[in-house]
Amino acid sequence: MSHIDGIVSAQRAFFNAGKTRDVDFRIRQLGILRRALKENEKQILDALYADLGKSDYEAYMTEVGIVLEDIRYYLKKIRRWARPRRVRTPYYHLPASSWIYPEPYGVALIIAPWNYPFQLAVAPLVAAVSAGNCAVIKPSEFSVSTSQVLADLARRYFDPAFIGVVTGDVAVSKALLAEKFDKIFFTGSPGVGRIVMGAAARHLTPVTLELGGKSPCIVEKDADIPLSAKRIASGKFINAGQTCIAPDYLLVQRSVRDSLVDEIQGHIRKFFGENPAESKVYPRIINKNHLERLSGLVEGATLICGGDHDPETLYFAPTLVEGTDLSHPIMQEEIFGPILPVLTYDTITEVIDMVNSRPKPLALYLFTGDAGKAKAVMNKTAFGGGCVNDTLIHFATPHLPFGGVGNSGMGSYHGKFGFDTFTHYKGIMKNTFHVDLPFRYPPFFKYINLLKKVLR
Repeated sequence: MSHIDGIVSAQRAFFNAGKTRDVDFRIRQLGILRRALKENEKQILDALYADLGKSDYEAYMTEVGIVLEDIRYYLKKIRRWARPRRVRTPYYHLPASSWIYPEPYGVALIIAPWNYPFQLAVAPLVAAVSAGNCAVIKPSEFSVSTSQVLADLARRYFDPAFIGVVTGDVAVSKALLAEKFDKIFFTGSPGVGRIVMGAAARHLTPVTLELGGKSPCIVEKDADIPLSAKRIASGKFINAGQTCIAPDYLLVQRSVRDSLVDEIQGHIRKFFGENPAESKVYPRIINKNHLERLSGLVEGATLICGGDHDPETLYFAPTLVEGTDLSHPIMQEEIFGPILPVLTYDTITEVIDMVNSRPKPLALYLFTGDAGKAKAVMNKTAFGGGCVNDTLIHFATPHLPFGGVGNSGMGSYHGKFGFDTFTHYKGIMKNTFHVDLPFRYPPFFKYINLLKKVLR
């Protein structure tokens, strides 16, 4: 596709001209992006409602507001992060000095998903711009309205040679991946992540993969059950469960299973009413294909509550199920919807063994009043990130890295970690002409004893 080749070529020329290396330029562009978001807030919120049925409050909290907070934080920190930094020099290299120079990769490709179609396109863009890159964004073809708003904002506020948005289907994604980029940032499923990584390998392009997985939520008997249930229900059913870090299955200690399930059902009613289909704050599934996939996942499971759905309105009720062992299809793939399987256990050792027997999840949540058990679970299991006694909130801080490990991804971002993701740190040693130590040069045998003393 020639227009894609033209966009990438134009961005490479723009980058090579050196404008983005100027920190003042980056700051101005982030300011323009902030203004674009504020001036077009209604259009963005309307698009998110059209794509996913998100209320204005949820859309602002999880998409627009979080990006504005990102911009504020980057504007505060970018000058210090972008500054060359002097580091220690080994004494045997003196009088040389050692420096680290942060430099942008160049032209970045950001491939965004449909579940948080605005935030997961623009938050990586903020990091990329802060680090001094040009960027091409490929939003999802499923979130049509938001993708169109992103394309419109890029066209109206930015030079396409600096920031461009390319919309389209899988063929467009393949054409983009055939181009040589300097950095690829992908958010999506592990299956597509493998395709992205394979395409990047042809050009030896570094990648950050933000994937997913089956994130466990563990509840010990000593947890505050009512508050735990409230936070689990909130984290699971926000965006109708279409959240990569949502609790994917519930592991609850057997003695508190019934009380926890009752409390979760109570909070579903408090959040969305007796009939969530009539709620003004309960989102919808992205499309019919995903709704049909979700309805298939509950087959063979025992419904505790929910399960009803409507393909015409793309509604799928908040649902709890049981009777699903590890071989059930619902435990074989990321659910990515408002269905929460409930499993029981007796000892925390069982839980640790179970989590470690499965691919490393993107998130893990543990509810307990026992600091020792919390420490044991954190130290003995591998996962991207998570919370003790809460869900999801680790995502919304610039002070923690967000990213997966193994099957759930590679690399991280948010705050300084996002700046680092789009930055190459160039090491430079500066020497002087005033001193020249002779043991660096042949014939080396004269200085072997000295060398052994220095490099011992």
